Amino acid sequence: MRKLKLQVQISVDGYIAGPNGEMDWITWTTDEDFIEYVMGITNSSDGMLLGRKLAEGFIPYWTEITNNPEDPQYPFAKIMVDTPKVVFSKTLDKSIWDNTKVENGDLATEINKIKSREGKDIIMYGGSGFVSSVIKADLIDEYHLFVSPSAIGKGMPIFNTLEGTRKFNLVKATPLKCGIVILFYKPQRG
Repeated sequence: MRKLKLQVQISVDGYIAGPNGEMDWITWTTDEDFIEYVMGITNSSDGMLLGRKLAEGFIPYWTEITNNPEDPQYPFAKIMVDTPKVVFSKTLDKSIWDNTKVENGDLATEINKIKSREGKDIIMYGGSGFVSSVIKADLIDEYHLFVSPSAIGKGMPIFNTLEGTRKFNLVKATPLKCGIVILFYKPQRG
């Protein structure tokens, strides 16, 4: 069965965005160690899951970069655009983006169907609502938490919908030159 991998930037105090979706606290870097880690996750995947709110900015952003082959982000943008995507939405009936399917069925049922298909692993990006729902349903097999060296005091958490304690095994902690520490966890199950 394919693994579902969450990749997300998170503040040291546990938020993935400010109270109004602010992301100005995130450490953006093109350092070699950052790119190498992200490419490792990306290259091990051949599918992508997104929440609708994130998709509305994410897909057009990377698509626009692919219009300029001179852009230093072009090779990565090409991967982001070419990777088949499933956007989970309660409001869209069909995709408005290329290479993207919209899914509005039961989250756990649809993600388990995707995980059971042949292929490489699946990478997941999303806003707090979508990510929280997938965490609550215990569907994520690998957590790649990019802990940015910032505390923002309040914002959008992703673990706030848990109804009890969830335990994880630390696979690896990777400090990067820019100050981000990547915490790679797998959930303890059974």
